[in-house]
Amino acid sequence: MTMRRKLVAGNWKMFGDHKRLAELDPVAAAARACPSVDVLVCPPAPFIERAARAHPNLAIGGQDCHETAEGPHTGCVSAAMLRDCGASHVIVGHSERRAAQGETDAIVRAKSKAAIAAGLVALVCIGETEAEHMAGEADSIVAGQVFGSVTKYAQPETVIVAYEPIWAIGTGRTPTMIEIAQMHAMIREALCRKLGDAIGTGIRILYGGSVQPQNAGSLLAIDNVDGVLVGRASLTADDFVPIIKAAAATGAAPSANMRAA
Repeated sequence: MTMRRKLVAGNWKMFGDHKRLAELDPVAAAARACPSVDVLVCPPAPFIERAARAHPNLAIGGQDCHETAEGPHTGCVSAAMLRDCGASHVIVGHSERRAAQGETDAIVRAKSKAAIAAGLVALVCIGETEAEHMAGEADSIVAGQVFGSVTKYAQPETVIVAYEPIWAIGTGRTPTMIEIAQMHAMIREALCRKLGDAIGTGIRILYGGSVQPQNAGSLLAIDNVDGVLVGRASLTADDFVPIIKAAAATGAAPSANMRAA
């Protein structure tokens, strides 16, 4: 029996400039002080290489990648390019890209495969809209995204799943602890059905959606919540570091078969 290490991931989205990279100094220090927790920061693409150079012991990720290795795709970034800049992870299928760029499960799955092929860990985002939630369709929508967006080649060391109810992102609203526990249990079951028990039990499932220092400890204590994907609260060390410390306080969860990504 091994353990699923807690992961605290920060998505800076399209905020900040090079001066914000100074926030990574105390974040890196907190990561060193909490060795039981994995810490990942995903800054805007122009700052990835600078962040990776300044903090070689802190995991740095991209916020998206193209599904092909190269080609005439103006403005796009390949997974190999991210890797070359020092990234170790990449977010794929974030709800903001699904909504604004029309990304489908098939595109997200292709991006995750491209990420794995380039040596990156794919952080695959899934989650339902408020209308779907209110209609009682959340389970079927999210399970469908697991089957459609997660590649069949997924392994615990190459894929992480992040559940973000779209209606909770940046709104200050979160589902109840019971709702989160039930959804994460359902996602775990879907992963096991798709990939087999050994792999499905090992893949980490993060919760995202208005994660704050005030609620991080409660969220991280829920079964099958193996970490958090943090948006706005990851932009400052004053907010992000307490979340890292909360993850360290909750420890790791048992897993049937896992090597930490």
